[in-house]
Amino acid sequence: IGGRYLLSALLGSGAMGTVWSGYDEVLQRRVAIKELKIPPGVPAREALDMRERIMREARALGGLSHPNIITVFDVVVVDDAPVVVLEMVPSRDLATMIADDGALTMQQAAVIGFTTAGALRAAHRSGITHRDVKPGNVLVADDGRVKLTDFGIARAAEGMALTQTGEVMGTPAYIS
Repeated sequence: IGGRYLLSALLGSGAMGTVWSGYDEVLQRRVAIKELKIPPGVPAREALDMRERIMREARALGGLSHPNIITVFDVVVVDDAPVVVLEMVPSRDLATMIADDGALTMQQAAVIGFTTAGALRAAHRSGITHRDVKPGNVLVADDGRVKLTDFGIARAAEGMALTQTGEVMGTPAYIS
């Protein structure tokens, strides 16, 4: 991708995209590569909105620097669709961790809650509201670090809305 990034393994797939493990041949480091997933038959206007939404996510994350927020390294346009290159964090998301290991201890919950709150505070100070905080978007790294990810429906305080008036986006069980 972009004459620089190699894809290797599928890491996960969601409503808007697929995330792959990859390798940056120039900087010689592992990366995560998020590609936009536009289903066949989607009207051109809706596909354009999806492309713009992933670009807004990249811009929102690109303007943030915090140890508990996933870092954006690059955006490459492939076949008119943005591909976002992110920091690779060997991890499990919190939802998978709880499903595999059961309930968190009070200490684990406190650490994950505190670090996630710190990430949200940094985003809010930069004028960005995440809008989809849920266990599936909190990564717990193999070394214990916690990273908030997937700012796909974030909203910049001074920027354009990512959704149309009356449109609801997010995970129903976690929408406030």
